[in-house]
Formats: sequence, C-alpha cells, structure tokens
Amino acid sequence: MEKEQYQQLEQSVTPKPTYFKNIAKAFFVGGIICTIGQAVSLFYIIFFDFTEATAGNPTVSTMVFFAMILTGFGIYKKIGQFGGAGSAVPVTGFGNAVISAAIEHKSEGLVLGVGGNLFKLAGSVVLFGVVSAFFVALIKYILVTLGVVSW
Repeated sequence: MEKEQYQQLEQSVTPKPTYFKNIAKAFFVGGIICTIGQAVSLFYIIFFDFTEATAGNPTVSTMVFFAMILTGFGIYKKIGQFGGAGSAVPVTGFGNAVISAAIEHKSEGLVLGVGGNLFKLAGSVVLFGVVSAFFVALIKYILVTLGVVSW
C-alpha cells in the first residue's frame, strides 16, 4: 500500500472532529458549574450574613466538597465525559483530581493507597500556589517599601 492510499484510507476511517459541538458542551457544563457556584455564594451571603468579599472562601470549600462527593459516586466522571474541558473549572476540577487519585489507589490500603496518593496531583498545585503567593507578597512588600506603590 502506498503512502497516498494509506492517507486516503485513514481519512475515510477517521471520524470527523466536532469542534463546535464540543465547545458548546464545554461552555454549557462550565457555565452550569459556575452558576451553581454563584448560587452557593449567594446562599452564604443571604443566609449567613457574609459579604461578597468574605463569601469566596466558604463557596470554594463547598464547591470542592460537591465535586469530591460527585466524584466518589462516579457522577463527575460522566459530567467530564459529556462536557470535556468545561468540567475542569479550576475549583471543581481540583476536587475531582484529589479524590480521583485517592479512589484509584484505594485497593492498596488506607495509608499507602488513599493517604499516599490523595495529594499526588493536588500537592504540586498547593506547593506552587503557596510559593507563588509568597513571591507575589514579597514583590508587593518591596514595592510598597520603596514607595513605588501604595496600598
């Protein structure tokens, strides 16, 4: 079989990508997740007397918890299969990543399996988040001390 014949055969067998359909599904799923996050934030503002500035932390915690529960029941995987990148909204995607690694290794036991792999992916996110926050705070401190910026 010649190269041209192979390429024609490959093109006839390979399914056509559905970019716009995938983009629409990702936008829809990501939008729904963000809408739920906004509803949770409003819940904290209305019922627990948080302000918009202080409702962020409990909202993030609640959304991570929701993602972890849905991952545990296998629902988040189905959402990810349908919505693709839309399910990787940073907060819920983080919760999913943490629990997925733990569930994958639960057969190895609680300590070495679940405990050892719980922060396999999330550990690097936390580490680099803390390190980058330190350097941003250091730069801010230097700029304020020099009088370049005032806060």
